[in-house]
Amino acid sequence: MGTETERVTTEHHHGSHRHLVDTPEAAPPGGTPGRVDAIVVPTIRHPRWLRHAIRLAVALRCPLVSLHSRRWSSARLAATLMPINVEFLAIDVDDADRLNLPDLTTTALLRGTLFERSTDLSAKRNAGLVLARLMGWERIVFLDDDIEVGGHEEVARAAALLDTYDVVGMHIGGYHDNSVVCHAHRETRGRQDSFVGGGALAVETTRFPSFFPNIYNEDWFYLLGDTSLRRLAVTGMVMQRPYDPFDRPARARDQELGDVLAEGIYWLLDEQTGTGWRGATDVRHWRHFLLARREFLENVLRRVRRLPEGSKPDRGAMEASLLAALGRLSRIEAGFCVAYVKAWAEDRRRWADHLHRFPVLGPDAAGAMKWLVKDGQNPLRWICRMEMVLDLPEV
Repeated sequence: MGTETERVTTEHHHGSHRHLVDTPEAAPPGGTPGRVDAIVVPTIRHPRWLRHAIRLAVALRCPLVSLHSRRWSSARLAATLMPINVEFLAIDVDDADRLNLPDLTTTALLRGTLFERSTDLSAKRNAGLVLARLMGWERIVFLDDDIEVGGHEEVARAAALLDTYDVVGMHIGGYHDNSVVCHAHRETRGRQDSFVGGGALAVETTRFPSFFPNIYNEDWFYLLGDTSLRRLAVTGMVMQRPYDPFDRPARARDQELGDVLAEGIYWLLDEQTGTGWRGATDVRHWRHFLLARREFLENVLRRVRRLPEGSKPDRGAMEASLLAALGRLSRIEAGFCVAYVKAWAEDRRRWADHLHRFPVLGPDAAGAMKWLVKDGQNPLRWICRMEMVLDLPEV
């Protein structure tokens, strides 16, 4: 009979979903290794965090698209850091509601509730998908500004696999890419892997269009197809810069709904129930899963409380985060989970219809920027250098 940690991992939490993903050794024969149409970086940090993405764009000879918001980040400041040999499109997303994105049911469902999210990461990634359609980019790479790739060959290898796969992620090394709760599980000797994430993700934009809902684990939703996962592979290695996941309990509280929904859906994929993610429209699944989730969190909390004084990470900070997650979990109902999954399925159809209304303009940044905002909205501020021609729009 295994330890308490082993039992809770088996009965109440799946610490790994890697068996769902192909891990090919090399690009397929006859592929097009090295072709990346654009690198897309959503950012709220100072543009100096773009330096690694800039080097990749130069090496891969592709444009760098940076989407800026908040106090420390701006398109104009980013443009001052761009070397002369990089093509770029820097955009200020000061109000995501101005973007020409569909009105999503998943967003409306959370609006005005304690689950509503104020981040613009999903909107920026969706804007990247719209830009890909407008500019005729078939292969783009989403890259977070705190991710570093060992070399551009890693990205080229991932892009080459898009001949066969719809989405190709990269192994994230360095600091683990997990939710706060899963970090606490690992720190107390629980088995916990990282899964494919949007921080380093190559996507084929013309097949089976999907979107990033405004919720934590939005990238896990993007990976889903009509019934199960899309054709998904992982290759290469990237490094995430370290951070303190326990620096504020609100982080765990804000993540909990997205963690519950994503883990609950992928639980069904792990179990190979035959229903795929559509089993998540059954309220009975969520009644069972929410009980399992509570047992999992309480088990991790007990293990944290047994840590010695002075342990690192700080025991008190970990405990506060887990209590925040438990508090938010108590507000999540099985019927609400069903409603969200059904709303997301509806939004997938709405997104595909919306995306197909955009024309394919080709390398016309000025034309694309006009389409990127809703009718009647003021234009976004942007600066572009494509094919070595500097375009400074009057905004």
